Amino acid sequence: MLQSSLLSSAVWYPFRVEDSPLGILRFTAFWATVLFLVLGVVCALILSREDRAAFGRAYFVGAIFAAAALGILFLVVTFLEDGIALILFAPLLTLILAAIVAAVLLLIRRNLATKILAGILVGGAFIAAVVCVGLHFASGESLEWNGIGNGDVSELGLYLSAALFLALLAAAAFWFGRKDKKGFDSRSIAYAAVCIAMSFALSYLRIVKMPQGGSITVASLLPLMLYSYMFGTKKGVFAGMIYGILQAFQDLYILHPAQFILDYPAAFACIGLAGMFAKCKSLEKLPPLQFALGAVVAGLLRFVAHFLSGCFAFGAFAPEGTPVWIYSLTYQAGYVLPDIAIVVAVGIFLFCSRSFVKTVRRVNR
Repeated sequence: MLQSSLLSSAVWYPFRVEDSPLGILRFTAFWATVLFLVLGVVCALILSREDRAAFGRAYFVGAIFAAAALGILFLVVTFLEDGIALILFAPLLTLILAAIVAAVLLLIRRNLATKILAGILVGGAFIAAVVCVGLHFASGESLEWNGIGNGDVSELGLYLSAALFLALLAAAAFWFGRKDKKGFDSRSIAYAAVCIAMSFALSYLRIVKMPQGGSITVASLLPLMLYSYMFGTKKGVFAGMIYGILQAFQDLYILHPAQFILDYPAAFACIGLAGMFAKCKSLEKLPPLQFALGAVVAGLLRFVAHFLSGCFAFGAFAPEGTPVWIYSLTYQAGYVLPDIAIVVAVGIFLFCSRSFVKTVRRVNR
């Protein structure tokens, strides 16, 4: 009954055209992307093996340009329409620009000094973005905007769960990435920028949007999962963390700094663990299973992060008589599990293609 009421209060986007530039753009982009995907599948099925390889390369390049164009359009329209606070917009924009500058520097010259400079640029911009978001939402204004008081949020529970979850995440990233001997280079950074941009653009193509944040999208996390599969969990977690910061810019349901960490950087950093079975020798002949297992584990960890946030920060939204943990469990399951199921289904379809697996593993090795 609770699940039904939550889904009925959610916004279903595919057949909804909002009377605003952002709403029109979202509706158009959703169906244009669906058409693009359908055309890609049809062409891949009817073309010969030689033509299919050439088409796949052209299709991938087209997907990158389409994602970049959509991402820029959505960012500009969202900023103009929603009037996002400068303390949020400026550091996040700086983070994006720092990543681009770092990638360009590493493409030009890959020496120690350039790597240090790139690390300082991206790391400094990332820390500044986290601090600015924390300062903005630590003021308590966000609680007033949502009609709840300080007593409705468990600060101790949020800080403890965020700290423990981050420690678990870091341990998992290093354990499954212990065989990754290569650090960030120009290629891995370039792929990270592309995958983050594609995931960010796809995240605007919502099927369902829940009332207190969260949505079901058109496989928006697939590029990040593929990046983790190709480059390892340590790089994947870092890319997911950057993507989580961008998600905070897109969907501002933030009540507390620790809740921000759980729902955004930590939750989406979990997606970077999707490649944990990419180098598992016993599953080498079953690449769809390699991907699916990693994607499911990553998705469940993301679910846990959102669940903890819901228990300690969003208890005031639980219906009267409903335990907070049941409300959080039901709410998060309503969108996280379907979102992950879509990604897993599309990923399995891709990994059933031998040419796709060959291309991915060439990067992986």
